[in-house]
Amino acid sequence: MELLTAAQMRAIEQAAIESGRVTGLELMERAGHGVVEAVLEEWPHFATTPHRAVVLCGPGNNGGDGFVVARLLRERGWDVEVFLYGEVEKLPPDAKVNAERWLEMAEVELVTQELISRFQADEFDCFDCAFDALFGTGLNRNISELAQAALETVLFADTKVAIDIASGICADSGRYLGDPGFRERDAKLRVFFPADLTVTFENRRVGHVLSEGLASTFKLVTKRIGISHRILRWYVHPRSPIRIKAITRDSGVLKHIHNPHKYSHGHALILAGGVGKGGAARLAARGALRIGAGLVTVAPPPAALIENAAQLNAIMLKSVRDADALADALKDTRINALCLGPGLGVDRARALVPAALSARRATVLDADALTAFAEDPQTLFNQLHNGCVLTPHMGEFGRLFPDIKAKLDAPPETGPAYSKIDAAREAASRAGCTILLKGPDTVIADPDGRVSVNASVYERAAPWLATAGSGDVLAGYITGLLARGHTPHAAAASAAWLHTECALKFGPGLIAEDLPEQLPAVLADLEGNSP
Repeated sequence: MELLTAAQMRAIEQAAIESGRVTGLELMERAGHGVVEAVLEEWPHFATTPHRAVVLCGPGNNGGDGFVVARLLRERGWDVEVFLYGEVEKLPPDAKVNAERWLEMAEVELVTQELISRFQADEFDCFDCAFDALFGTGLNRNISELAQAALETVLFADTKVAIDIASGICADSGRYLGDPGFRERDAKLRVFFPADLTVTFENRRVGHVLSEGLASTFKLVTKRIGISHRILRWYVHPRSPIRIKAITRDSGVLKHIHNPHKYSHGHALILAGGVGKGGAARLAARGALRIGAGLVTVAPPPAALIENAAQLNAIMLKSVRDADALADALKDTRINALCLGPGLGVDRARALVPAALSARRATVLDADALTAFAEDPQTLFNQLHNGCVLTPHMGEFGRLFPDIKAKLDAPPETGPAYSKIDAAREAASRAGCTILLKGPDTVIADPDGRVSVNASVYERAAPWLATAGSGDVLAGYITGLLARGHTPHAAAASAAWLHTECALKFGPGLIAEDLPEQLPAVLADLEGNSP
């Protein structure tokens, strides 16, 4: 699934119009129909009897979509009020036509401070449904305090629907573009429109699956508005280096190998920590083995060998005391993928990472292997190669890339705002390898700018993944896929997707040990062999 930027969607719509097959007015009408259709599908009781709605329209084409929705609902017998932030005469041509169509049916009330005060004084009855058509995906600047206050006034509605994207959210980053002063006066206030349902068109936007865009809606529905697939393919070229892809499923995970044997499926080496610290490495090893590595070896220091032997069967063991011992172990060229970090210990990581990287094998660096170089990240970057995958969470990312993290944390003043995708791309370019930046909006970026997003949100939300050890399993998944021969980007993207699928398969109550045990069922589903 391609994630579109606002500029891409504008170009797609313009190309559709210039093709002569559809007009802008027709696209707007179809969008309005799509919104109403989605609302009635989500809440069937709205289709049985008329209800009361408020539609908040803005000064652009998103406001035009709102006027279409208002008209369609009124034609169904609803009691609808429309409030316009702007002036009818200044609307874009298509939006103005739909505003005038509405004015033939009912009045428009302009958003003013007086109107806001009347709402705050509770002079209006509650609405059953509020529609946000204020700014949509075209927003490229901070919204005014009056616009934010207008959004607040309709938050009491029983049901809230955003058209295209919640107003105040940058469609290219998911960042909130509200007035910074307004936010600072009440840092806990959710000043963007918190929708129960957002209805967007053709494809999801980048901002739907990143940062505050995740919190702006409970459910996201995409409706087709009749733009040809040819035009969509033209503007989202599959070989474009700036392509942003949302991972949906990867049937290539089960990579068939002719005359397979265990070594043709790769040999992964997981470096482990000292006595009492081996659990994380064992979780990673279990993940690597379950995802299909032919052999997996856990390598603790000598003192922890017996402890690990008591808990491992199919996973092999090899004592690795120090960097020299690791270099000696890596003389076995059949070992083709390494994982360092989970439970490794910062001092041990600092000693072993250079030896691992000098072997030029596919390598995952996680947790302690990243923290070990927080004081001098460039030392790490100088040793990395293009077969590496770094898997930081946001705290670790900030320690390795403090200047990039500062840009990501700075309140945006204009759109497109600096995004998590921008940050991951810049970090991948600096490190010269693949970066997997964790979160419910996990971003995988390559130095060449290619990006994939694993969005564990909406229908794929799995909040129970926030449990100790789940990241160690993810590191193991990536290592196992690297051992199988996947490229770093493909391994990281597939592993992230499977990680979420395993959590969804298990459900609430998940602990990290459960994740690898769900892989057989998830992989069977991919192959169409589920019971």
